[in-house]
Amino acid sequence: MGEIRNFRSENQDEPPPHSGVPRRLAAIIVGDIASYSRLMQADEEGTHIRVKRIERDLIQPSIIEHHGSLVKTTGDGFIAIFDSPVEAVRCSIVIQQNLVGRNASVPKHSRLEYRIGVNLGDVIVEPDDIYGDGVNIATRIEGIAEPGQVYISGAIYEQIKHKIVCGYESLGDRKVKNITDPVRVYRVLPDADAVGKTRSRRETALIFLLAITMLTMATGVLWYLLAQPGRMGEQAAAPPTAPVASPIAQASPSEAATQMSQASPSLASSPPPPVPTPSPSATPLREPEMIAIRGGSFAMGSNDDPTERPVHQVTIKPFSIGKYPVTVQEWNECAAAKACGFTASGKDDAPVSNVSWIDAKQYVDWLAQATKKPYRLPSEAEWEYAARGGTQTKYWWGDKLQPGMAGCKDCGELAAEQPAKVGSFKPNPFGLYDMGGGIDQWVADCWHRTYQGAPSDGSAWTSADCSAHVLRSGSWKNDSGYVRPSNRGGYDAGVRYPTHGFRIALSP
Repeated sequence: MGEIRNFRSENQDEPPPHSGVPRRLAAIIVGDIASYSRLMQADEEGTHIRVKRIERDLIQPSIIEHHGSLVKTTGDGFIAIFDSPVEAVRCSIVIQQNLVGRNASVPKHSRLEYRIGVNLGDVIVEPDDIYGDGVNIATRIEGIAEPGQVYISGAIYEQIKHKIVCGYESLGDRKVKNITDPVRVYRVLPDADAVGKTRSRRETALIFLLAITMLTMATGVLWYLLAQPGRMGEQAAAPPTAPVASPIAQASPSEAATQMSQASPSLASSPPPPVPTPSPSATPLREPEMIAIRGGSFAMGSNDDPTERPVHQVTIKPFSIGKYPVTVQEWNECAAAKACGFTASGKDDAPVSNVSWIDAKQYVDWLAQATKKPYRLPSEAEWEYAARGGTQTKYWWGDKLQPGMAGCKDCGELAAEQPAKVGSFKPNPFGLYDMGGGIDQWVADCWHRTYQGAPSDGSAWTSADCSAHVLRSGSWKNDSGYVRPSNRGGYDAGVRYPTHGFRIALSP
């Protein structure tokens, strides 16, 4: 074997490098308020109070919910550290989208807008701070970000590009201060469709410029042909005089095109094809299959998790709920009607996924309008009552996990890259499928950390300033703990995620 050598300074009196400094590979978020000095000068006390409120109510909870740690706040910003690049970017998106809602009613010159930079790097970790090039690069990326935007490094992009439902716009390699090598930077587009929209706008502009160029060239050629005796079959032309501008040459590009087709049948031998007009679909709307629930009282919640406490008695009124989660085929009927924001991919009988709460709300609103029936999202209490199927055990089938009952990571089925088609597992006593596992399911309620103060009449627990909503069921990517009927979680209402879907409810 080759000799293992310890390289040291020629100066033997120099102490050896300190090897006890804790280091780790981490995703670092650096956030900073744009125009902070101007805002403080305009209203020092008010700005300080608003910043602290955002840190307390939005930034710190978002970091915790995405399994990160707040390293420190810096007066006009913050630094956070995450084990997962995916969670770091998700947290950044949630913070920015929540700030959009908070700023909606604030005059533009008074808005608190953060620039956020995210990087993956090896850092030195101390109890109250972190150091290293990984932090410096995140800071530099944040410095070039636009207000309200999330910029990420190429190192982060390589880790998350196939794992988060959003788009990315490459900004190329950037030279940043005090960093030797250029850093590749990407702008995050929370809505994946935004990539296509951005590209479409650019392509449309290019096509328009190309069309103008072609029309100009065609006009020039036509003027030349018309100005030359005999070119258009006119052998007995007048003696040559000074050229007179053709009416076509003086016309606008669109008028020129029309006059070209009228003046020279040989250049427009066939009329342009008619523009197709969309016609209403002959296929009648297919409503999701519903199951009627008689209603009753039950003990909601459990002592298995703090978010499921306190266990409390709830009375449910009669209602109907979807036999299955909403499928790709059902969703795409809404997309075809231009009422839902995207066209879903996958098999028709698979549950639709990558759905935000806002998307789910658009679907039920469209379905209610199209059918003249009061379709809606179920309340959290209704969902749990239906999921339990009249039982009070850990799972609807008993207290122990059984294979073939639900689709989850450790439910006895092989791991999958996507959820199974709806109805692949056994129904619960109410005849409902996939009320646990398969796909996460949005409900109408705002997210609250506990049930303290929750309504007892089965209605949805909502508020006007609600930015996060409740998810139920767990998914094919979660373990069996998420399959329990009492399990609950919350997520930002406007963010799409691969495991998120929904089912619908119907009032009597």
